[in-house]
Amino acid sequence: MSYARDRQLDGLRTVAVSMVLYHHFFAVNGSVLGHLGVRLFFVLSGFLITRLLLDARFSVGYQSGAALKAFYIRRALRIFPPYFAMLGFIWFVNLEGAIGNLKWHALYLSNFWYAFRNEWTPWVLCHTWSLSIEEQFYIAWPLVMLLAPRRLIAPISVAVIAFSLAYRFYWPFTGTPALARDLLPPASVDALAAGALLAVHRGRTESWPAWIGLSVVPLTIAAITVLWLKSVPMTPVLEWLTWIGAEVFPLLPLVVLVGCCSSGVRGAFGRFLQQRSMTAIGRMSYGVYLFHPVVLSLVVKAQSWIPVNVSEQGPGRFVIATTATLMLASISWLAFEKPLNKLKRYFPYVSSARTNVLPSTRPNKAAGREYDASAYHPSYANRDEHGS
Repeated sequence: MSYARDRQLDGLRTVAVSMVLYHHFFAVNGSVLGHLGVRLFFVLSGFLITRLLLDARFSVGYQSGAALKAFYIRRALRIFPPYFAMLGFIWFVNLEGAIGNLKWHALYLSNFWYAFRNEWTPWVLCHTWSLSIEEQFYIAWPLVMLLAPRRLIAPISVAVIAFSLAYRFYWPFTGTPALARDLLPPASVDALAAGALLAVHRGRTESWPAWIGLSVVPLTIAAITVLWLKSVPMTPVLEWLTWIGAEVFPLLPLVVLVGCCSSGVRGAFGRFLQQRSMTAIGRMSYGVYLFHPVVLSLVVKAQSWIPVNVSEQGPGRFVIATTATLMLASISWLAFEKPLNKLKRYFPYVSSARTNVLPSTRPNKAAGREYDASAYHPSYANRDEHGS
């Protein structure tokens, strides 16, 4: 397995963020693509974060305390500067009156803010619910990956997925659906844990279990069906069943997509993902996602100076807002984020002098099976999910 930059995974990030932009900029009657794009981001994050943590753990010279410290510092360098720059701008201009609730977003509690209020106010920060969930995941998951017994890593991932599914079955007893149904951590942690489980599996073998091969096509068809049904009026019971299907059915196809792209997909689709434009946008996809609602808010305010209609969903808004978002994200990446990312070399997960992979296929008696440590490349221990 090659651990050069995962070009096809960068391409998948572009696909995911494009779904979000389409949902917010173009879809006139709403779209499920935005949420599906966020779910794809979650699977990617769970996979890549877990892969780098396991890589560090299976390296000679691994020390849990040093690895945890490096992880949190590197995450802070990657995530915090552009995030708090965005919050600082919103505070400075008091965009959409968001200044009164910025403390929730500064503490990465946006998902709880919107869930408790049960409304998307202020809208300019509505996308931070998913960033909050990822940050909450980043706090807890490294402790599991680096401190839990190795034999329990996969069962813990499965248990988290099962817990998320059980959470969904709670909602029929609440009566009317609320934003909390989608925004609290249990509603999304299954995608993150599924990506983590993929990383555990791919560290042992690249072959898929037979049951996945048999189920991925039926689940894909079922996912497409329920995603289409979400736009059709229905009874509360059918709405709840459709919601569960739309959350659960796409999960395995998304995991298979990420797993295949991590190894390299051949053919036209693989070449499409590896195009320079796709990988370039994928590398700065965090900035694209982070800034796009702010750009949209400013573009709408500037409608009188713009010759096309950007006040409503449609092609005019999509072209203008997407172009402005990509320009801002490019400037942020080249002038701000990329230079800061270079500082991460001072915080390796494992000391470079001792970064050698454990002997290949070393038995783990406690686990009752073998772990193929040679599947993990030593240099990857000191990279992160953004490849920097």
